[in-house]
Amino acid sequence: MKIFCVGRNYADHAKELGNAVPEEPVIFMKPKTALLQSQTPFYYPEFSNELHYEVELVLRISKNGKYVEENQADKYYDALSVGIDFTARDIQAELKKKGLPWEKAKAWDNSAVLGVEWVPITEELVANPIQFSLRNNGQVVQQGDSRDMIFSFNKIVSHISQYFSLNIGDLVYTGTPAGVGECVVGDILEGYLEEQKMFEVEIKHDDCKEHE
Repeated sequence: MKIFCVGRNYADHAKELGNAVPEEPVIFMKPKTALLQSQTPFYYPEFSNELHYEVELVLRISKNGKYVEENQADKYYDALSVGIDFTARDIQAELKKKGLPWEKAKAWDNSAVLGVEWVPITEELVANPIQFSLRNNGQVVQQGDSRDMIFSFNKIVSHISQYFSLNIGDLVYTGTPAGVGECVVGDILEGYLEEQKMFEVEIKHDDCKEHE
């Protein structure tokens, strides 16, 4: 199982971080160890002092493929969820300053949260705007609308397949809208697809590991 992620897929998010709006999908990957397993606590990473949440729509790949045409890409994913691409922003800033890869800031163990349910993708679902959101301690901190994506689901999946084989069970995190921000120990993050709650994650202190 592979985890593909799309960076800067919402213009307002690219601007809030001072990045140029891309002309093609910006792709990076997380290893399968990045996926936070259900019922597993999330601990604030000890190597970072600035942890950011980034809520995203997540696609589930349902068919093996390579070199998929954009107009055929919808045959390669079958369900939608909501997740978080956690980012150690201080680490990322240092890496970007040196022109180095982002993996240490993006791909560490348990850095990818995934909703506990999948919503089947239907023609009706994708024909309408898909709303999603993130709440931190009950307050809405990010709101997303699929109409604001720079690159569509089909464009993303087709683009990925030009470089990497798609395999059943792969995940595609499709990018985060504006509003990313810092989270601290004790925060409770909740992700929603429309009005359906998809996950809840509490940020715990690393010291708690010794007592669990």
